[in-house]
Amino acid sequence: MPLVVSNLQEKLPVNEELIGLLTRVVETALADHVKYQAAEVGLVFTDNEYIADLNKQYRNIDGPTDVLSFSMLEGEPLQDGSDSIMLGDIVISLERALQQAEEYGHGLTREIAYLTVHGVLHLLGYDHGTDTEKKVMREKEEQILNRVLLLEG
Repeated sequence: MPLVVSNLQEKLPVNEELIGLLTRVVETALADHVKYQAAEVGLVFTDNEYIADLNKQYRNIDGPTDVLSFSMLEGEPLQDGSDSIMLGDIVISLERALQQAEEYGHGLTREIAYLTVHGVLHLLGYDHGTDTEKKVMREKEEQILNRVLLLEG
């Protein structure tokens, strides 16, 4: 299974339907990257307090953020034909995701799916530090979400 989920918060429910959708999101995001198709991704749901601690510890930024990605492969070459490997962990604050869903005027499930795609793309090496990188990453995020929606429909 490409997705290993841990729920470290109690403010919002996490059900099997959501986990199934996010599994399809991760599979779709990895589908274009042959050497990572068998990779596993850890997905950790937290609250704002927990992710704020991580944000301070790893980025020296005070306050909560929506999503953090922690690659397990930075600088390490992946052997072709290797068995399943752990690509990395994505940490999402469900509390922050709910705030953003309300702010952007769409549902919580859509926001969590977007944050999951965003996190996977970071694990695959995408970034948004420049305008060009941001444009490429946003286009890829939308492509993946649209493909998942077509699969769902």
